[in-house]
Amino acid sequence: MNQKPNPEDVAGGQALIEGVMMRHGNKIASAVRTPDKEIVIQERYYVPLTKRYKVLGLPFIRGSVTLFEMMIIGMKTLLFSAELALTEGEKKPRPWEMTLSMVFSFSLALCFFIIVPAYIFTLLKSSIESTVLLNIVEGCFRLGIFICFLLATLLMNDMKRVFMYHGAEHKTVFAWENGQELTVENVQTYSTRHPRCGTSFILVVMIISILVFSLLGRPDFLHRVLYKLMLLPIVAGISYEIIRFTGKYRELKWVQVMSWPGLILQKITTREPTEDQIEVAIAAMKKVI
Repeated sequence: MNQKPNPEDVAGGQALIEGVMMRHGNKIASAVRTPDKEIVIQERYYVPLTKRYKVLGLPFIRGSVTLFEMMIIGMKTLLFSAELALTEGEKKPRPWEMTLSMVFSFSLALCFFIIVPAYIFTLLKSSIESTVLLNIVEGCFRLGIFICFLLATLLMNDMKRVFMYHGAEHKTVFAWENGQELTVENVQTYSTRHPRCGTSFILVVMIISILVFSLLGRPDFLHRVLYKLMLLPIVAGISYEIIRFTGKYRELKWVQVMSWPGLILQKITTREPTEDQIEVAIAAMKKVI
C-alpha cells in the first residue's frame, strides 16, 4: 500500500474518447487506447494560472480561473484522443472544428441556462410576488433542462463508453486518495461516483445561482441576462470552494448528506468500467503522481 496523500493534494481529470486525462500538481497526462489496443500517453508540464499569479489563486477567485483553464485543456486533450482513437475510416475532427464545436456548445448552454430561464422569470414575474420563490421556480426550470440534457446523452452509444472511462477515472482517483497501490484489482473496488466531479460541480452551480440571483431583485429581461453573465464568475467561485470542501471532508456525515444529490446525478454520467478501461486510467495517473 502506498502512503495516503495529504488532503490538500488534489488530483482529478476527465474522460476522453477511448481514454482518460489526469491532472496533478503541474503535470497533465492523457492516456488513450488506440484501435490496435495499445495505450499511448501524452505528458505535459503546465503551471496553472492560480500558481503563477497569487491573486488568481485566492479563494472564490481561483474557481472561475480553474474552470476556464480546464475548458482549454479539455478541448486539447479531446482532440488528441480523437486523433488516436478513431480508425482510418472515421472522420477525425480538425482543431478549428473542435473550436467551433466548443463555441457552439457554449452558446447553446448560454441560451438554455441563462437566456431561456431569464425569459421564463420575466413571464412569471406578474404571477409570483415572492422574489425568492420566483428564483426557485426559475432555478428548478434550469435544473430540469440540465437533467433532460444528461438523460438525452444516454441515447448516444458513443457517450456510454465515455461514461465508462469517466467511472474509471473516478475509481482510480479514489484508490490513489486512499493510498492504494494502483492495480486493476484495487481500483475496481472503489465507487464510480466522486464528490469532486464536474457533474456535482454543475449541480452546485445551479443551486448557488438561485441564491445569488435572488439578490438581483426583479429586473427586466435584458438587465437580468446581463447581471447573470456578470455574476457567473462569482457563482463559479463559490461553487468551486464548496466542491473542494466536500471532496476534502467527505468522511463527515453532514458533508455526505450535502454531496448526495450530486452523487445521485453521477449515476447518469458514470458507468462501471471494464478492466481495459481501468488500465488506461491507471496509466495516466501513474504519469502525474
